[in-house]
Amino acid sequence: MSVGHVARALETAGIATVIVAVEAFRNRMQMMSLPRVLLTGQPIGRPLGRPGDRQGQTAVLEAALAMLEDSRPPGKIESFQPEAANYVTGSGPNVSVS
Repeated sequence: MSVGHVARALETAGIATVIVAVEAFRNRMQMMSLPRVLLTGQPIGRPLGRPGDRQGQTAVLEAALAMLEDSRPPGKIESFQPEAANYVTGSGPNVSVS
């Protein structure tokens, strides 16, 4: 997966990264030892959500950016929890660490 190589190169240069991927790729992401990964329960090919779902896509992006803001160390794989995200409950983006 070339996205993993790019992420590692950017991290080496001091630029933090988050890869947003679908839950179906969890095992592959773990094997690749990537810096930071946010997994969503979306179908393969649309990790940010349904086309036209601006609110849902924004919630996924906010959760990914939150992984950078609170300085999670490299190597973390987290799952996006849409039922706890801002666009559903008003409580803000939420992720669970695995």
